[in-house]
Amino acid sequence: MAAAGSATPFAQMSEAEAAQEIQAFNTDVHRVITEVGKMIVGMPDVVEKVIIAMIAGGNVLLEGVPGLGKTQLVKVLSEALHINFRRLQFTPDLMPADIVGTNMVTEDQAGRRALQFQRGPIFTHLLLADEINRATPRTQSALLEAMEEHSVTVGGMTYHLEEPFFVLATQNPVEQAGTYPLPAAQLDKFMFKLLLDYPNFDELDEIIERTTSTTPALIQRVTSREEILRMRQLVRRVPVAAHVESYAARLCMATEPGSPYAAELIRKYVRHGSSPRGVLALILGGKIRALLDGRFSLSCRDIQNVAPAVLRHRLALNFEGESEEIRPDALIADLLQRVPEFEEEVKP
Repeated sequence: MAAAGSATPFAQMSEAEAAQEIQAFNTDVHRVITEVGKMIVGMPDVVEKVIIAMIAGGNVLLEGVPGLGKTQLVKVLSEALHINFRRLQFTPDLMPADIVGTNMVTEDQAGRRALQFQRGPIFTHLLLADEINRATPRTQSALLEAMEEHSVTVGGMTYHLEEPFFVLATQNPVEQAGTYPLPAAQLDKFMFKLLLDYPNFDELDEIIERTTSTTPALIQRVTSREEILRMRQLVRRVPVAAHVESYAARLCMATEPGSPYAAELIRKYVRHGSSPRGVLALILGGKIRALLDGRFSLSCRDIQNVAPAVLRHRLALNFEGESEEIRPDALIADLLQRVPEFEEEVKP
């Protein structure tokens, strides 16, 4: 892996040097995937997307009914990474100070009193926000600054979080009692929204074997904070061709009903589409997907691979879309068929 201070673009490197860096990147990522796979059965795409977001410095929202392994996935990932991990169970009575911390009155040996900031659980590298939609909007808003700016402000003082910092949040899409829908501003700060499905028969059989044996798998720590930061730096050096940038921008603009690129289904069923953060997520996620595929540059295929995870929570359905129970993934699939890779192409 390249040194932390190295910033040589791939275009200025020999093919052998670039291949060596990409091979080291892949080795590090697949070591993490292998360790996670010791406990997590199936859902390879979910595991890969979580790791992609981690490397990109993005947050992930995991959605699925109870018992599918959302919390277990995050716990196993934290064991495979040599970074600090905190789990926070979101409940209706959770307060913002329970997340970010608060100023406390302290007294020294001389009897002098002063305010001292007591750090909350958000001061970590990996924060698991379990059942995030059970907290009130006021409490949910305590995460906004941390998720976007990697800092928190308390009592007029700003405290920066140590890198890497990312939030993995879980929510249950079925149970509505005692839950609060995440506001659009907070949803937009998640790089990916990943959906967990039921395991098939073979996967269920494997889950039984692994979880009821007398010798549970031991998860080894296979990467460190410094290695994650180096991988992030490598991703930034992956070149992006002009036509791929254009494709990502047009795909994102096509989610907005008022855009000239919007398809008929978007105009009919969507209230508003993706923000510019969606374009950044498409590019960064696509770069990492390209590296995992052993390629030196981003392609439209990489953008298409991460598009559902990037866009599904950024499409706000209108009344007609909600009443007809339109699935955002169906709209995204339609966009991927209709938005051409080259702007001069004519739609069929």
